Amino acid sequence: MRDDKCIFCKIAAGEIPSATLYEDKDFRVIMDVSPASKGHALILPKEHYANLYELDDELAAKVLVLAKKMITKLKDIVGCDGYNVLQNNGTAAGQTVFHFHMHLIPRYENDNVNIGWEPGSLSDDVKEMVLSGMAE
Repeated sequence: MRDDKCIFCKIAAGEIPSATLYEDKDFRVIMDVSPASKGHALILPKEHYANLYELDDELAAKVLVLAKKMITKLKDIVGCDGYNVLQNNGTAAGQTVFHFHMHLIPRYENDNVNIGWEPGSLSDDVKEMVLSGMAE
Protein backbone atom coordinates (compact mmCIF):
# COMPACT_ATOMS: atom_id res chain seq x y z
CA MET A 1 0.00 0.00 0.00
CA ARG A 2 1.19 3.48 -0.82
CA ASP A 3 -0.10 6.99 -0.15
CA ASP A 4 0.35 9.16 -3.24
CA LYS A 5 0.23 12.32 -1.09
CA CYS A 6 2.99 11.12 1.28
CA ILE A 7 6.43 12.65 0.71
CA PHE A 8 8.17 9.69 2.37
CA CYS A 9 6.32 7.27 0.05
CA LYS A 10 7.66 9.27 -2.89
CA ILE A 11 11.21 9.33 -1.50
CA ALA A 12 11.12 5.59 -0.65
CA ALA A 13 9.93 4.85 -4.21
CA GLY A 14 12.76 6.92 -5.69
CA GLU A 15 10.40 9.51 -7.20
CA ILE A 16 12.04 12.30 -5.19
CA PRO A 17 15.84 12.29 -5.22
CA SER A 18 17.59 11.49 -1.95
CA ALA A 19 21.06 10.67 -0.68
CA THR A 20 20.38 6.94 -0.45
CA LEU A 21 22.69 4.95 1.81
CA TYR A 22 20.99 1.58 1.45
CA GLU A 23 18.03 0.03 -0.33
CA ASP A 24 16.36 -3.37 -0.41
CA LYS A 25 12.86 -4.61 -1.29
CA ASP A 26 11.38 -3.32 2.00
CA PHE A 27 13.37 -0.19 2.93
CA ARG A 28 15.30 2.82 1.73
CA VAL A 29 17.78 4.46 4.10
CA ILE A 30 18.51 8.11 3.34
CA MET A 31 20.47 11.02 4.75
CA ASP A 32 18.13 13.37 6.64
CA VAL A 33 17.90 16.75 4.84
CA SER A 34 17.36 18.50 8.20
CA PRO A 35 19.87 16.60 10.33
CA ALA A 36 20.16 16.81 14.09
CA SER A 37 23.87 15.98 13.71
CA LYS A 38 26.48 15.04 11.10
CA GLY A 39 25.44 11.73 9.55
CA HIS A 40 21.76 11.70 10.66
CA ALA A 41 19.89 9.12 8.56
CA LEU A 42 16.31 7.88 8.22
CA ILE A 43 15.02 4.38 7.60
CA LEU A 44 11.87 4.48 5.45
CA PRO A 45 9.74 1.46 4.62
CA LYS A 46 8.70 1.39 0.97
CA GLU A 47 5.10 0.66 1.93
CA HIS A 48 3.05 3.27 3.77
CA TYR A 49 2.45 2.76 7.49
CA ALA A 50 1.47 5.83 9.49
CA ASN A 51 3.31 4.69 12.62
CA LEU A 52 4.71 1.72 14.52
CA TYR A 53 1.22 0.59 15.53
CA GLU A 54 0.43 -0.16 11.86
CA LEU A 55 3.71 -1.91 11.03
CA ASP A 56 3.41 -5.69 10.81
CA ASP A 57 5.59 -7.72 13.19
CA GLU A 58 7.89 -9.08 10.48
CA LEU A 59 8.72 -5.61 9.15
CA ALA A 60 9.10 -4.25 12.69
CA ALA A 61 11.70 -6.93 13.39
CA LYS A 62 13.52 -6.20 10.13
CA VAL A 63 13.75 -2.48 10.84
CA LEU A 64 15.68 -3.00 14.08
CA VAL A 65 18.10 -5.41 12.41
CA LEU A 66 18.61 -2.84 9.63
CA ALA A 67 19.15 -0.04 12.18
CA LYS A 68 21.89 -2.11 13.83
CA LYS A 69 23.52 -2.81 10.47
CA MET A 70 23.45 0.86 9.47
CA ILE A 71 24.76 2.37 12.73
CA THR A 72 27.51 -0.27 12.95
CA LYS A 73 28.81 0.87 9.57
CA LEU A 74 28.02 4.58 9.91
CA LYS A 75 29.71 5.05 13.30
CA ASP A 76 33.09 4.42 11.71
CA ILE A 77 32.34 6.62 8.69
CA VAL A 78 31.20 9.67 10.70
CA GLY A 79 33.44 9.08 13.72
CA CYS A 80 30.70 9.52 16.30
CA ASP A 81 30.85 8.63 19.98
CA GLY A 82 27.38 7.08 20.21
CA TYR A 83 23.98 6.78 18.55
CA ASN A 84 20.36 7.54 19.25
CA VAL A 85 17.89 5.28 17.46
CA LEU A 86 14.64 7.23 17.62
CA GLN A 87 11.12 6.56 16.40
CA ASN A 88 8.14 8.86 17.15
CA ASN A 89 4.45 7.87 17.08
CA GLY A 90 1.81 10.58 17.09
CA THR A 91 1.91 14.35 17.32
CA ALA A 92 2.33 14.33 21.10
CA ALA A 93 5.50 12.25 20.64
CA GLY A 94 6.95 14.63 18.04
CA GLN A 95 5.94 12.83 14.86
CA THR A 96 5.63 15.35 12.01
CA VAL A 97 5.59 13.07 8.94
CA PHE A 98 2.96 10.36 9.28
CA HIS A 99 4.85 7.63 7.46
CA PHE A 100 6.70 5.31 9.84
CA HIS A 101 10.39 6.16 9.91
CA MET A 102 13.31 5.58 12.23
CA HIS A 103 15.95 8.21 12.94
CA LEU A 104 19.59 7.14 13.24
CA ILE A 105 21.24 10.09 14.98
CA PRO A 106 25.01 10.04 15.51
CA ARG A 107 26.06 11.59 18.80
CA TYR A 108 29.31 13.39 19.53
CA GLU A 109 30.74 14.33 22.91
CA ASN A 110 29.45 17.80 23.86
CA ASP A 111 27.15 18.10 20.83
CA ASN A 112 24.05 20.29 21.08
CA VAL A 113 21.52 17.59 20.19
CA ASN A 114 18.77 17.64 22.79
CA ILE A 115 16.98 14.32 23.12
CA GLY A 116 15.99 13.86 26.71
CA TRP A 117 13.66 14.49 29.60
CA GLU A 118 13.73 15.23 33.28
CA PRO A 119 13.57 11.91 35.13
CA GLY A 120 10.45 11.56 37.25
CA SER A 121 9.53 8.87 39.75
CA LEU A 122 7.29 5.86 39.41
CA SER A 123 4.28 6.19 41.70
CA ASP A 124 2.59 3.15 43.19
CA ASP A 125 -0.73 4.17 41.58
CA VAL A 126 0.73 4.30 38.07
CA LYS A 127 2.74 1.11 38.59
CA GLU A 128 -0.37 -0.79 39.72
CA MET A 129 -2.50 0.62 36.88
CA VAL A 130 0.02 -0.48 34.25
CA LEU A 131 0.76 -3.86 35.79
CA SER A 132 -2.92 -4.72 36.16
CA GLY A 133 -3.64 -3.56 32.60
CA MET A 134 -0.85 -5.76 31.22
CA ALA A 135 -2.24 -8.78 33.08
CA GLU A 136 -5.59 -8.52 31.26
